[in-house]
Amino acid sequence: MKVEVVLAPNPGLMTGPGTNTWVVSSEGEAVVVDPGPVIEAHLAAVEGALGGLSPVAVVVTHTHPDHAPAANSLARRLGVPAIGPAIGPGFRPDRLIADGDGVGFGGRRLVALATPGHTADSTCYRVEDALFTGDHIMGGSTVMVEDMKDYLNSLRAVQGTGLRVIYPGHGPIIDAPDRVVGEYLAHRLEREAQIVEAVRSGAGSVGEVVERVYADVDPALHAPAAVSVDAHLRKLAAEGVVSYGGGGWSAPVELLQ
Repeated sequence: MKVEVVLAPNPGLMTGPGTNTWVVSSEGEAVVVDPGPVIEAHLAAVEGALGGLSPVAVVVTHTHPDHAPAANSLARRLGVPAIGPAIGPGFRPDRLIADGDGVGFGGRRLVALATPGHTADSTCYRVEDALFTGDHIMGGSTVMVEDMKDYLNSLRAVQGTGLRVIYPGHGPIIDAPDRVVGEYLAHRLEREAQIVEAVRSGAGSVGEVVERVYADVDPALHAPAAVSVDAHLRKLAAEGVVSYGGGGWSAPVELLQ
């Protein structure tokens, strides 16, 4: 199996160097993973990377606009189906894919693994001992999380499963999967402890928690950080640790224990 990256020209605070579009091939057939946003030069670069390969499908890991919108147009150009876990902005899959479903190519099988947490539809794809993770796990960075309980469970679901390499949606290739997943879990539990301490010391809203816990983080990232803080607080509320009903930046939070 050969894996080639085509970096989308969409760098930014949330995308790092840009979206990694992966061309995965075996025995003359290929699957494209996460074609990214609709940028003509990028679509042309992906087609160029395919070269003489026979494409089988274009698949997406989730429906965020930096991963999925180019899938339909690229799939039409290649004459193959666009496949993904849900309908999203600018993306309507020809085929919906669910946990355990697969896409065959060149004698191999790309298998979907539902990994909700970053988003409800977040899906990784496994080929033998390689995992394409989208935003579930990123190279050199942590991720924004919508549902913390699901996210932690999804991290644990890929740990210790014999992975050799992770091909993330952003950042460099990860060649020590179990170590990195362990670091992700530790980071999230550390953040959770910091959030509890912030509430204990007087932070009475999501915004106040963010300002204390993420004081050393670029303020431009405080809004997405608030999404993860909200996810932590909803998990803590379900566990009876805090009183919290959601509601955004100004939503009140109170320690119960």
